[in-house]
Order: sequence, then C-alpha cells, then structure tokens
Amino acid sequence: MRYGVEFRRQLTRRRTKMALGFLTLLPLLLAGAFKLNPGGNQSTRQSAYGSLVDLATGSALNFTIFSLFVSSTFLLIVVVALFCGDTIASEASWGSLRYLLAVPVPRSRLLAVKLSVALTYCAIAVLLLAGSATLFGWIFFGWHDLGTPLGGVLPASTGTGRVLGVVAYLAIQLLPIAGLAFLLSVSTDAPLGAVGGAVLLQIIANILDAVTALGDLRNWLPGHYDTGWLGLLASPIQTEDMIRGTISALLYVTIFVALGWWRFLRKDVVS
Repeated sequence: MRYGVEFRRQLTRRRTKMALGFLTLLPLLLAGAFKLNPGGNQSTRQSAYGSLVDLATGSALNFTIFSLFVSSTFLLIVVVALFCGDTIASEASWGSLRYLLAVPVPRSRLLAVKLSVALTYCAIAVLLLAGSATLFGWIFFGWHDLGTPLGGVLPASTGTGRVLGVVAYLAIQLLPIAGLAFLLSVSTDAPLGAVGGAVLLQIIANILDAVTALGDLRNWLPGHYDTGWLGLLASPIQTEDMIRGTISALLYVTIFVALGWWRFLRKDVVS
C-alpha cells in the first residue's frame, strides 16, 4: 500500500469532499451573516471570548481567529474524528480489510499509511479553514492590524505570524482526538461508532473540565489547554499554557496511537 494511492483514494470519497468543502465555505457563511446583520456581533460578555466576537469584523486577521475559535469547539473535532475514525473501521465494515492484509500488506505498513493519510487530511482541513477565512475576511473586512481581546493592536505583519501560531497550536490540540478516533477505529468494525465515540468522549472531557470542583485534576484532561492560543494575542506573548497544552496533546496522542497499534497487530481480522 502506497501513500499516494491511499491519498487519492480518500480524496474521491464523498465524506472527504463534503467535509473539506464545508470548511472552505463556512467562513463565507459567517462573513455573510456579519454583513447582513452588522450590529449582531456586539457581545455583552465581558471575557476574551466575547471580545473575539466583537473584533471579528475588524480585519481579515481577526475574522480568521474568530472562525478558528467557533470551529475548534466542535466542528473541527468532528472532522478530525471522521478522518481518523474511518481509517480501519471502514475497511472492516466493507469487508475489504482481510483482503488488504492478504495481498500481503504488513499490518504496520497498513496502519502507517492509513494514519498518515488521515492526519494529512486533518491538517488540510485546518489550513483550508484558516486560508478560506483569511481570504473572505480580506474581501469583506479588509486587511488591517490585528485587534486583541485586551484592547491592544498588533501590526498586520506581526498579527499574521500570531495567526499562523494559532493555527499550528489548534492543529496540535486536535491530535488527541485523532489518536482516540484511530484507537476506536482499530477496535470496532463500525465507522460511525469510532467517529461518534471519539466525539462523545471529547464532549465528556469538556464537561468534566467545566466542573471546578475537580480542581487540579482538570489539568490532566485532554482539551484543558485548548484555548492556550489566547496567549499569542497578548503582548508580550504568554506561552505557559501553550507549552503545557502541547506536552499534554503529544502525550495523549502517543498513548492512543500506541494502544491502537498494539491492538491492531494482535487483532483477529475476520472482516
């Protein structure tokens, strides 16, 4: 099994085209909504998140950050779970998995190609969303300096670098979802179960993260540092939460992928 062959094969699938197409068009829908209701973005929430809404139409850079923020809380989670949860489970549900292994294709090579292609599409999804948001933000709101939730302003050149940092950090924070979906994909023959299970477990983690009674235990939950990218909008940059979030994400994805690898190498494939 070759990477290029698998990449083209996944690109022809309807769910890939729909997911990438929707992420590309979502910023256009958001920009259109702001244009149709110019006063609708006035938020009464006294928080960094409320400020992101208030500043969304200030420039293309602000609109990009807003689009990433509203998408990262659920939509990107679903898309990443879809790409990675469908890797092995779909082959099993179609009855083609045993034929792939009978070619013969070593199981480790099959997993490596499937996972790398899935992660590539996850990266493409994030980049498409960010690129589309920047393009439509520039068309609708112009190219201006980046306004920050704290009331400061960053030059457009500096702001562009900060936005790229936000994109990279969000991509890293999505890795535990990818790893969990991959683990579930090798553990079931139902793609919907793998995708839905990963999304459900992340939702549960987010709910537990909101329970302040758990105290410091929340720091160990996947997704606890998802909003650490807000430190990039401060001056000077605050990196403490981003460093912790990056370490946490890499630790979780390593554990999930290792468990999935171990599970599949020992799995009795009958479908």
